[in-house]
Amino acid sequence: MIGQQFSRGGAHFAFTDRWGGVSAAPYDRLNLGGAVGDDPDAVRHNRSLAAKSLGLEPGDVVWMNQVHGRDVAVVEGPWTGAVPEVDGIVTARRGLALAVLVADCTPVLLADPAAGIAAAAHAGRPGLLAAVVPATVEIMCALGADPSRIVAATGPSVCGACYEVPEEMRAEVAAAVPQSWSTTSWGTPAVDVAAGVHAQLSGLGVPSGEKSHICTLESSDHFSYRRERTTGRLAGYVWLSGAE
Repeated sequence: MIGQQFSRGGAHFAFTDRWGGVSAAPYDRLNLGGAVGDDPDAVRHNRSLAAKSLGLEPGDVVWMNQVHGRDVAVVEGPWTGAVPEVDGIVTARRGLALAVLVADCTPVLLADPAAGIAAAAHAGRPGLLAAVVPATVEIMCALGADPSRIVAATGPSVCGACYEVPEEMRAEVAAAVPQSWSTTSWGTPAVDVAAGVHAQLSGLGVPSGEKSHICTLESSDHFSYRRERTTGRLAGYVWLSGAE
């Protein structure tokens, strides 16, 4: 259920795999995405299972309506109305968990434990180009975070040796973020989104953080849109301990 989990100075990070939930094929088993065609009751149950396995209350997890953009919202609690279309969320409330959904895109989790600021961002190729992660860090800093203190973690995503794209697309992304330039293991043009994200963070003064070695396309333990098309979604969670 929780494929990776670690803590740094009161900041907590977790990434799920696809197991331990109740969804039926092709979303089996721990699908956490609510907009992929799965039974809504199964998704709610899965989200509850995942939250409780992390010691969180399901109602204290904030999700996004992700649209591959660069808009970022500051949140103080769960949404009271429609979930807005954003690809980054930031909070200064300790104990409130932020979640990001992926199935090949790069889930980005950020926290400055000293300042009490946490953030989650959804970075696919469009988000990398749109600089959603720098936009998220900018808002964190406006709330009091210091880039040199930010702990960063990226979770399972399609790797640079598997994310095949047309040559023109690789050139476009690499022009904006040179570190994203890649080649597949079979010799065709590719993009390494996670490498691009970490390069953007480094350029902002954020120390090199945790980077998952898992490629979602290669791992049968993880959902992959490129491999399966109709499939579930993984999640990354970040939150800060309730007390300093």
